[in-house]
Amino acid sequence: MIPVVVNFMPRLACLVIGYFFGCLLTGEFVVRLKTGRSASEFGSGNPGMANVMRVFGLKPGLIVLAGDLLKTLLACLLCLFLFGGRHLSDPHLAIGQISCLWAGLGTVLGHNWPFWRGFSGGKGVAVTCMAIFLFAPIHGLISDLAGMLVVLLTGYLPLGAVVITTLFTVLCFFFCTTEAAILALILAVIMFSRHVRGLIRVVRGKEERHAQYLKIRKRRDTATQDTQ
Repeated sequence: MIPVVVNFMPRLACLVIGYFFGCLLTGEFVVRLKTGRSASEFGSGNPGMANVMRVFGLKPGLIVLAGDLLKTLLACLLCLFLFGGRHLSDPHLAIGQISCLWAGLGTVLGHNWPFWRGFSGGKGVAVTCMAIFLFAPIHGLISDLAGMLVVLLTGYLPLGAVVITTLFTVLCFFFCTTEAAILALILAVIMFSRHVRGLIRVVRGKEERHAQYLKIRKRRDTATQDTQ
């Protein structure tokens, strides 16, 4: 029983480390620096790239994307350094590449439900994309590209988001360990839960297509100039 507990400790540590990295909401910081107000007061209130880009334009949106990718990268690399290698005195603490996926899951949880923001955060698309890529570069890249292709073909961000984690879960069940497949399934469930309303809007024909984000911003900028 003790080895099992010891074996779970690094996984829990990766989850916690990832969570606190995830709580660093780039979108919230960017909006506060730009306006002095919370991201929750603009658009959908989501502190993610899509909402920031829709309200404030391309550049702030890309900054948010870069920040979300960076925090995921740092969380995963830190956990790989701490628990991924075989240099530890206790072999049960060395869990290998799976430490990256545990850290990624923690980052998604922190990004989506940050404690300091009343557990109201983003939807974790960019964070998830980076985490699965770092864990399994080939499977992650295939899944990320598939989701991107769906968005480009249909214009619907929620649809592309769920495709990413669904495909990655299928690939993990066939080509990865059972533990990795279970974690991938958890990520898929989280992704679906964060986009279920958007998917319903897609079915009803009420969801905005991705190209409209930039159009909305452009129209607002034009209207602002006309009133000045």
